[in-house]
Amino acid sequence: MAANREQFGSRIGFILAAAGSAVGIGNMVGFPVAAAKNGGGAFLLIYTLFVLFICLPVMLAEISVGRHSRKDPLGAYSDMSQKHPGWRLAGWLSIITPFMIAVFYLVITIWIFGYLVQSVLGNLDTLANPDTFNVFINSHHLLYYALAVLAVIYLILQGGVKQGIEKAAKIMMPALFIMLLALVVFVLTLDNAFAGVSYYLVPDFSKVNGSVVSAALSQAFFSLSLGMGIMITYGSYLDKQSDLAGSAKTVALLDTGVAFIAGLLILPAVFSFNPNMPTSELSDSSVGMIFTFLPKIFLALQASIGYLGASVVASLFFVLVFFAAITSMVSIFEVPVAALMEEKKLSRKLSLGILGVVLIMMALMAGVSFGISEFFTSFTQYAGQNKSFFDVILDLFYDSILPLNGLLICMFVIYRWKKVNLSREIDEGAQHYAQSAFERYVNFSISTFIPIILLLVFINTVALKYFGASLIG
Repeated sequence: MAANREQFGSRIGFILAAAGSAVGIGNMVGFPVAAAKNGGGAFLLIYTLFVLFICLPVMLAEISVGRHSRKDPLGAYSDMSQKHPGWRLAGWLSIITPFMIAVFYLVITIWIFGYLVQSVLGNLDTLANPDTFNVFINSHHLLYYALAVLAVIYLILQGGVKQGIEKAAKIMMPALFIMLLALVVFVLTLDNAFAGVSYYLVPDFSKVNGSVVSAALSQAFFSLSLGMGIMITYGSYLDKQSDLAGSAKTVALLDTGVAFIAGLLILPAVFSFNPNMPTSELSDSSVGMIFTFLPKIFLALQASIGYLGASVVASLFFVLVFFAAITSMVSIFEVPVAALMEEKKLSRKLSLGILGVVLIMMALMAGVSFGISEFFTSFTQYAGQNKSFFDVILDLFYDSILPLNGLLICMFVIYRWKKVNLSREIDEGAQHYAQSAFERYVNFSISTFIPIILLLVFINTVALKYFGASLIG
């Protein structure tokens, strides 16, 4: 079966697909706001250091395990551990986690598409109304938007790795970069825009504390799609001539670059709207920023470019975020699809159909947990707060299990597969890696402080999310 496994057609195809999985809603909105609220340039510096010195080695480990095994995460853990039950459980976590993340990510992608449609139709004034969002997410129109989004995802994944995922990435990612740069150039021409640039880039180390450091690590880890099984799966589609080290560095650079440039779009737009904007008005939630705050910013642009111009800018922004969401959604859902194909020897079409039905059912449960269904809206309670079904998925799988999965891949590489095999795998196709300082650093970091940091992040997240007690000040 391994000999017939699908493959990326080119190195750039893998890089764009991997970058597409990494560039998501968090990059486009969450990162700029997190930077602005947590020290500006100081946060950027800490984030960049985490990407280079912690996330990059973990990414390399995941890609290497995938290429060596030529399997999905479950098959990789199982085969490379001689079907050890403990490591097979780790494989299951790497399959279930992206599937559950796909559930809530699908809901948000549908909302984004709906706002895109309404912006194009010229209803920006309605979207800017603070009451619109709560009405919108409980509207029956979401069914039509859902059908359109599901059709796009299905068509891409049905095409397979080369004709589906790679081809879509080669179209969507360059388009995303071009639109992002065009919007940044436009926003920087607005009055007071550079007040936002200054606020975003000037370091304020007085705001840096343990919580900010933890937030920067979490943002970097989640932003690069680590712990989701995506890089293991995509790694399994690479041939032995691929330069894993070089490709991983490029993916990390593209992801960080997009996040950084997105900040040059969001913050200048906010400060152009109100140059005295206090950071307390910036939402901690990417969802809150996209659907309740930014439409007001775009509508305010009508004073300088007219209502039509403001609607065009808003439409371009939602196209931008929609592309980012779709590329991430495709990558996330490919993980369980690849696993079902491999483990049960099913066709891609049948695997997509089976998992698609389950995904739709669970996304429906998450989608009605904002007031339509009392049962799913008040699903449970912990840390003194009522939690919806949507909240539980987000807290459990996105916030809690991702760092655990990152810890497990490090432990697996070091104690089961061994560092020498990791180096040998990366050496193939990247002869410059052998005996390099980078190789020594990867082997050292992944076997010493990176697992400790990920363990602390996991423990702190569990304590904070479920018991309301942060271990980091």
